[in-house]
Amino acid sequence: MSSNIINLVSQDPFASGVSEEGQSGLIHIRIQQRNGRKTLTTVQGISDDYDKKRLVKAFKKEFACNGTVVEHPEYGEVIQLQGDQRNNISAFLTQIELAKKDQIKIHGF
Repeated sequence: MSSNIINLVSQDPFASGVSEEGQSGLIHIRIQQRNGRKTLTTVQGISDDYDKKRLVKAFKKEFACNGTVVEHPEYGEVIQLQGDQRNNISAFLTQIELAKKDQIKIHGF
């Protein structure tokens, strides 16, 4: 009886078959004012190579906020998060090496 041992290779949990090149374009992080003190943070420009639903799940767990992926007619899939999460998202994306600091553009007040 031979047992096949699978070598567990460390993989990026947010990638879905992504090459080593990573993010190619700019990632735009914007804030929108809702009613009163409520705000909405949107993230646009993440490459289609990455699973946005898995990213949203990680954002929600890390930042303790709610979020979703919305289909925008002009911009494609856009991530929406509750609250002002601009700096948190920027730091998180650079920490997991999805994008470099110069590839992230933060808009808003």
